[in-house]
Amino acid sequence: MALSEVLSKVVEWLREGYPHGVPEHDYIPLLALLARRLTKEEIRQVTDALIEAGALPADRVDAGVAISEITDELPRESDLDRVRSHLVANGWPVDDDWSEK
Repeated sequence: MALSEVLSKVVEWLREGYPHGVPEHDYIPLLALLARRLTKEEIRQVTDALIEAGALPADRVDAGVAISEITDELPRESDLDRVRSHLVANGWPVDDDWSEK
């Protein structure tokens, strides 16, 4: 089975950085760096879900719930920010308190 180009680059990067294997204490930081992020299509799906639910102006809680439902994972701050940017860029209202955590 062939690896995708992106995955091949990640494996190459790991092998270069850790030629003798990854030390045990580096696993968690590496996993954090390699964590999944929403695709452009998933951002559109989250936006569509918010619109369909009538959750406008959108807020971070509703966006987080939509992300969790689509990905089966907890939302990351960077993904919440990308959803907000997508909404704003397309003229959809967002809650003024979006940035408050």
